[in-house]
Amino acid sequence: MKIWLDDIRPAPEGHVWCKSVNEAITVIEENKNNIEVLDLDHDLGDFAKDGGDAICLMDYLIENELFYTLNFHTANLVGLANMKRMYNRYWK
Repeated sequence: MKIWLDDIRPAPEGHVWCKSVNEAITVIEENKNNIEVLDLDHDLGDFAKDGGDAICLMDYLIENELFYTLNFHTANLVGLANMKRMYNRYWK
């Protein structure tokens, strides 16, 4: 399963589209053994009320030791740098 976390851009074909962190966590919890990749935007606009921005999903993944393959597609350069810093620290 491929998960696309983005509040605005529709998921590419073959991805499950999640608009909030909490929605993505629900999908992950229901499919823990079938996750191939998570593709993350950083800023989730109004959907940030439902779990925060995508970096909060990375916190959840780290806390639960779920080190799936991650891709980033955010236009937020500061958010991207922060996500990459976390990725480089925890995803070995």
